[in-house]
Amino acid sequence: MKELIEVLAKSLVDNPLSVVVNETVDQDLIDLELIVAPEDMGKVIGKQGRIAKAIRTVLKAAATKENKRATLEIVNKP
Repeated sequence: MKELIEVLAKSLVDNPLSVVVNETVDQDLIDLELIVAPEDMGKVIGKQGRIAKAIRTVLKAAATKENKRATLEIVNKP
């Protein structure tokens, strides 16, 4: 799951080296945190959150295939 989100995010942003994905696995739940540069937040979220929603949909489909649940949080790089 981590690699999937990493590839999607790096293809969207201007600064792919600043993309970091943290993954926490707890039995059937996978928590992912996507960290991007502040100037790339708009590219990852999209207008009215459409791109973020699409990324979450792909993540949910991949997690369902493995009988797991997944969540994604998008945050600014400090």
